[in-house]
Amino acid sequence: MIKAGIIGGSGYTGGELIRILLNHPQVEIDFVYSTTKAEKPVSDAHEDLLGVTNIRFSSQINKEVDVLFLCLGHGNSKTFLTENNFSGKTKIIDLSNDFRLKNDSVFEGKEFVYGLPELQKNRIKSAQYIANPGCFATAIQLALLPLAQNKLLNNEVHINAITGSTGAGVQLSPSSHFSWRNNNISWYKPFTHQHLGEISESIEKLNNSKSNIYFLPYRGNFTRGILASCYTKYDGSRKEAEELYRSYYAEAVFTKISEKEIHLKQVVNTNNCHLHIHIHDDVLLITSVIDNLLKGASGQAVQNMNLMFGFNENEGLNLKASYF
Repeated sequence: MIKAGIIGGSGYTGGELIRILLNHPQVEIDFVYSTTKAEKPVSDAHEDLLGVTNIRFSSQINKEVDVLFLCLGHGNSKTFLTENNFSGKTKIIDLSNDFRLKNDSVFEGKEFVYGLPELQKNRIKSAQYIANPGCFATAIQLALLPLAQNKLLNNEVHINAITGSTGAGVQLSPSSHFSWRNNNISWYKPFTHQHLGEISESIEKLNNSKSNIYFLPYRGNFTRGILASCYTKYDGSRKEAEELYRSYYAEAVFTKISEKEIHLKQVVNTNNCHLHIHIHDDVLLITSVIDNLLKGASGQAVQNMNLMFGFNENEGLNLKASYF
């Protein structure tokens, strides 16, 4: 058994992380640190955990834990690590965007490895510090990695992707309020979304050239999940494209290719990514669906933890989709 600490456990990603780790056979939750809810039961913030756990939010930090998860707002992980030192054995997995980009990956002597298992599993296995990918970045990269690996992204890539309201975090804002969000849809941050940086770095590294990616994100009137539609020019058949994808993801535990059209309910509440290939004339359309809080955040963080500690990659992550 390893001991895990969670910093910032009252939000959506913290809550999902607690749920997964409570049922992980190799992990004991040592503490869940919160400055706003110290000493209160975790079930006060995550009401579905009533009767499941007696853990309380802690005002104390055990700096000898085996693994530390940072579930803090963007920009706050650097501040926290500046103010708190942990033992040399502690592995750290950060769920913010503080260390994802190459220029931010080394911080106070710590080198953060970009934690997308389908991209660089071996580096993750030997890493001590992980920068967990963003939710949109995960869905989009999984749609594009096989093309980049085969140097086939030589034309513009256009992406439309829609996310549920949990992608905005637990704090209320005008665009996450029920009265605004319900029966509504809108785009935001057109072509400038913060996840574009990590997407571009990964794709350009594999493709050996700069890719022109145009990403338009949407807010959906549902709570969980991301559906991303990515399309670009392609000189080949659907069968050839599917073989390329099946080959790239042959050893992937959670990423699967579907012959049929896909939808969100197949993956919500799971750590899975489903992909579908469609050809129209000379345009290749790749559709990708994930749960933004699991494969897009906490589930992927646990997947990375499993790799870092030599556990089975899917340990604690065999979750059932809420299909009906």
